[in-house]
Amino acid sequence: MANILNLNAAGIDIGSKEHYVAVPEDRARESVRSFKSFTQDIHKLAKWLKECKIDTVAMESTGVYWYHLYTILLDYDFEVYLVNAYHVKNVPGRKSDVSDARWLQQLHSFGLLNGCFQPDNLTRSLRNYVRLRRNTIRQMGKETQRMQKALEMMNIKLNHVIRDLNGQTGTKILESILAGERDKEVLARHKDPRVKVSHEVLAKSLEGNWREEQIFNLQIAYEHYNFLKEQLKKCDARSNSILKKISGSNSKTKNLPKTRKQKNSPEFDVRKHLYECLGVDVTEIYGMKEVVALRVFSETGPNLKEKFPTEKQFLSWLNVVPDNKITGGRVISSRVRKKKNNAGQAFRDAANTLWKAQNPIGDYLRRKKAKSGSCQAIVATARKLASVYYKLVTEKVQFDPQVLEEKSQGYLENKLKYLEKMTLRIKMELANTQKLKECVIS
Repeated sequence: MANILNLNAAGIDIGSKEHYVAVPEDRARESVRSFKSFTQDIHKLAKWLKECKIDTVAMESTGVYWYHLYTILLDYDFEVYLVNAYHVKNVPGRKSDVSDARWLQQLHSFGLLNGCFQPDNLTRSLRNYVRLRRNTIRQMGKETQRMQKALEMMNIKLNHVIRDLNGQTGTKILESILAGERDKEVLARHKDPRVKVSHEVLAKSLEGNWREEQIFNLQIAYEHYNFLKEQLKKCDARSNSILKKISGSNSKTKNLPKTRKQKNSPEFDVRKHLYECLGVDVTEIYGMKEVVALRVFSETGPNLKEKFPTEKQFLSWLNVVPDNKITGGRVISSRVRKKKNNAGQAFRDAANTLWKAQNPIGDYLRRKKAKSGSCQAIVATARKLASVYYKLVTEKVQFDPQVLEEKSQGYLENKLKYLEKMTLRIKMELANTQKLKECVIS
């Protein structure tokens, strides 16, 4: 029989209305009890665990129902393991809430469960604001599409002649339309000098069928877009304050060059804050723009080495490496698992911007695409970017492109040797074929 590693272990099956708690059978008359999910009942649950002399608790990460129970158990000084439901889904016997709780308790008592990554409170708050910011930008994109549809329904081809409907020229024209202006020549006068389209073409695109219901749709979408724009500024302000708290009294300062602001980019200096928090400039990594770096930092936090002692653990958590299944001494499956990871998706987005980049990572991406296809190439490049990020953050070293260039140079040299070897072999085969032909003729 296996040795019990956690004698004082409990298991909790999470539900939206009630939680089932299992403790060792010798700790209470009822070793499995149910508690309602109200705050008062959760405190009763924690006190009952204290009476049963429980030290460590395992629970499944079910939706968002685990969050409040998790935080309260931490307040009661329990060691809480939030485990992936995928790892404990094979419950022997008939499945029920009671058997789920008992199965979690048994697995945890034998030390067979690993806790999921959980950030500290400040990182959790930053993650909330950054995720909300991204969702807000998505909604702004949808409102822009609604504005474009309303204009298209009136045969106003404004979005076909200017690049950005929400730019300076597009905004002024939309405001004039909503104010009641219908003269195409007057509307075309709002053209910014930087817009390359001619005044005649712009005026021609503003001639259409002005329908009252489509003007109303345009107004609703435009007002909602402006409202979301203000909400985006509030998210940036909250993120800025959290980053200042994380950096604290950090004395790491460096005169970083200013980067060109892009559309919907944060109004505060993301690059400076990340350097103060991490001690290195991660935005120097190819493809890691400020917004992407902020997303990764909000998901992983400043203490990366503490949460992920090895690079392999970090890459596995990001889901950018294959989940190898080996049996009989051979690999039967090596697919990347289908699971959601926001930090891993951020690295994928960074890799996706390097298709035309003239640097070693861009060359690597294109080589992988030629060999395995675009999807596998993006995952492999995301893994390489994540490895560089982990090394920079944990070892506090600056990004050195020369290292990547040397590796790329070594790959090209080896490929050249291989091609020369194959060329020599083909020449020898051709010479042998020619000799055979001569022998046959003679």
